[in-house]
Amino acid sequence: MKILVISDTHSNLSKVYRVINSIADKIDAVIHCGDVVEDVDSLKIRYPELKFYNVRGNCDYGSAVPNEDIFVLFGKKFFVTHGDLYGVNWSIDRLCYKGAEVGADVCLYGHTHIPLVDNYNGIIIMNPGSLSSPRGGSNYSYGIIKIEDDIVIPSIVEYK
Repeated sequence: MKILVISDTHSNLSKVYRVINSIADKIDAVIHCGDVVEDVDSLKIRYPELKFYNVRGNCDYGSAVPNEDIFVLFGKKFFVTHGDLYGVNWSIDRLCYKGAEVGADVCLYGHTHIPLVDNYNGIIIMNPGSLSSPRGGSNYSYGIIKIEDDIVIPSIVEYK
């Protein structure tokens, strides 16, 4: 199973379209970690064959989409949030603690626009970066999560 992880698209979907067009037949789901939820609505229309999961971000004012979600996908428990409510600009500690509290196998977040893959006491932590406005000297990026033989394999892919 393969999952595309994106965040912080901010209504700039041209690179997202190119990524999905190049891997659509190889992915089983897309997770968007917030900013902006309308982008996911557009993606759902353009790619009805894909399953989408998303949360709202700090720029999604007034959205009814929840600011975090917990779900099981391909046998793994995911905790997804934008990250702003957990202070991820300064530290991912609170995010990691929440992931442990809910029994997550994978914690996904955005907000910083800076890609990261880490492991906290067996929990995979990932920020896919941004395909619209990378920060911190990072390049345009997205995440891929493969689940093979019950093992989670995360990776950050630089957009080229």
